[in-house]
Amino acid sequence: MKTVITLSELHQERKQLPEPVGLVPTMGYLHPGHLSLIRSARKDCASVVATIFINPMQFGPAEDLTTYPRDLSRDLKLLEEEGTDLVWIPTTEIMYPPAYQTWVTVDEVSKRLEGEMRPGHFRGVATVVSKLFNATQPQKAYFGQKDAQQVIVIRRMVEDLNYALQVVVCPTLREPDGLAMSSRNSYLNPIERKAASVLVHSLRAAQTAYEDGERSAENLRQFIWQILASEPLARPQYVSCAHPETLIELDGMVENGALLSLAVVIGKTRLIDNLLLSDQSLQLNYDEKEATQIER
Repeated sequence: MKTVITLSELHQERKQLPEPVGLVPTMGYLHPGHLSLIRSARKDCASVVATIFINPMQFGPAEDLTTYPRDLSRDLKLLEEEGTDLVWIPTTEIMYPPAYQTWVTVDEVSKRLEGEMRPGHFRGVATVVSKLFNATQPQKAYFGQKDAQQVIVIRRMVEDLNYALQVVVCPTLREPDGLAMSSRNSYLNPIERKAASVLVHSLRAAQTAYEDGERSAENLRQFIWQILASEPLARPQYVSCAHPETLIELDGMVENGALLSLAVVIGKTRLIDNLLLSDQSLQLNYDEKEATQIER
């Protein structure tokens, strides 16, 4: 496994990689969810490139950039064990040199949910991912369904900017109690960690209702709110039942599937999660269009 920092080093090593190349962008502090993306890329591609960069431009003024967990030596060991060919670890100065002034904005799908709660977040995400794509030139890029809105924003960007790559979406990996794996889970103390399972329990309650025939978008949202209300430590920020591509909130009946998503603060930690409700036609649409894998 080669590790590089500068753009010139990256370009030199990238030229030597067999095609196709799969890219797994990360912010480090890797968990099994990240490693599952590496395995998917390893299965599909001749070469696998991972990036480790904590992108300051996607953090708001009151967010956790300075305390975001870091363990580079551990990350590199895990990536090497998974057969990663090349790891790029750019500095902030490389990604955003002095006088930097170019940004990528994906308008409509960035305005809702996380975009409303975290102004500027998706401008930072789209910009850094665009730069990672340009620098590494992959044929495929791998992301987790856990960050569903991020995936939707990136797919929109790829289509709108005519990137010659495929976005592959891999299922959310979960702890035994169902909590979606996240680097931020490390912030939770034992009591908070136990309480955090309420996120997936609430989503699954709505999913069960949907599978039992419930089609009212508002009723599905209410199932989630009710379960969240049963946990005293949970402070919900939003609950959504939205169109799975536009993220427009659904009114009335859910006719062609939906994305259930939520953001909840527990202690000082903000957690997000989602589940996709889909019928066969919607699932085929995802498979044919983006070759995605969606957690059912």
